[in-house]
This record gives sequence, structure tokens and C-alpha cells, in this order.
Amino acid sequence: MTKRALKREITAHARHHDSVETRATILKAAERIYAECGLAGARTEAIAADAGVNKALLYYYFKSKDGLYQAVVGSQVREFQQHAREILSAKGPAGPVLLRYVSYHFDFVGTHPNYPRIFQRMMMEGDHALERIIREHSIPLKGLLGAVLERGMKSGEFRRLNKEHTIVSIAGMTAHYFNIAPAFRVVTGQDPYSKRNLATRKAEVMKFIRYALFRNPEAAEL
Repeated sequence: MTKRALKREITAHARHHDSVETRATILKAAERIYAECGLAGARTEAIAADAGVNKALLYYYFKSKDGLYQAVVGSQVREFQQHAREILSAKGPAGPVLLRYVSYHFDFVGTHPNYPRIFQRMMMEGDHALERIIREHSIPLKGLLGAVLERGMKSGEFRRLNKEHTIVSIAGMTAHYFNIAPAFRVVTGQDPYSKRNLATRKAEVMKFIRYALFRNPEAAEL
């Protein structure tokens, strides 16, 4: 098919679809496919079929398979980062700020099961977009989290620990459960994303962080 013919087909299909709803449907389908197959293994035909749209619409909204991939990753990162930064920028005692952040991080990943799968694939495949995401989003967020920890250590709310490794430990406590979710399912025969298992795991994460970091863990509240 020539570029002109493809352009005519894309335009014709686009006229018959609501742009906001269709774009969101494509993003959800692409998220599932990219989580399962990665960028290299994903096929636009499979994404279009999963979304229930003509493949031409993928190019209409996102220009290319890589453009669609960037939109999927970008939408997840922006959604998490925006609220996470708001939480960590809050004034007041550091303890409640930290616990609200951990709670939000856990809940976000718990309701976005493809989020850890996509980023695991990015790390394993050496995805070129990963460094950009880290520089634009992860490093500034790390700075905010480090400032909260420093504030809490100075005020006496937190024990004096290595901030860099404390950040790594908090991230590991929050995210590791979701990274090993497939193994958890096989080993326990349970759904790691069930309401009961998520509530139990979150409670244990929050308790562990309080007792590891807070000088008065029993008094620590959100």
C-alpha cells in the first residue's frame, strides 16, 4: 500500500471513531501487548485486534509502533510521578509524608499490573528510553524522597541511616512483591492481586518500614 493510500485509509477510519475513547482503548491494548511481548516482540496487528480497531488508526494517533510504545510508557510514568511529587513536596513532619508516598506507590503498582512488567522488560532489553525516563523523572523524585528522609533524620523522627540505601530499600519493599507476582501465584496457588493479598502485603510493607526507619514506630501514622 502506498503512503498516499495508507493516509486515505487512516483518515477514513478516523472519521468514524471518537478520538479520546479510541485513543484510550488503543493505549490499554498496547499496554497489555507490550507488557507481554516487549517492544520488539509486539505486533501492531495484535494490538489493533486487541483494541478492536483497524490497524490504520494506530498510525493515525501514534504515527508508529515506537510512538505508541512511548505513549504507553509516558502515560504511566506521568500519572505516577505527578501525584508522587505532590505527596513528597508536602510540608510538615516527614513521617506522615513518607508513609503517604509508600502507600500511594504500592496502590499505584497494585492497580497497574502491567507497570512493573513493562519496566522489567525495559531494563532487561536495555531499552533506549529507560535512561531518559530515569533522568527526567526518577532522579528528581529521588531528590524529593531524599529530602524527606533528611528532614526526618534531622527532626529525630527517623533513625540515622544511609539515605541512598534507604531509598533503594523502600523501593524494593514496595515494588518487589509485584515483580515476583507470577512466582507468587505458582508457589502459593493464590492471586497476588486479590484484594485480601494486596491489603495484607501493603500492611506488612508499611509495618516493616515503620519499624526499620522510625524511632517511634508505634506512633507513626499516615
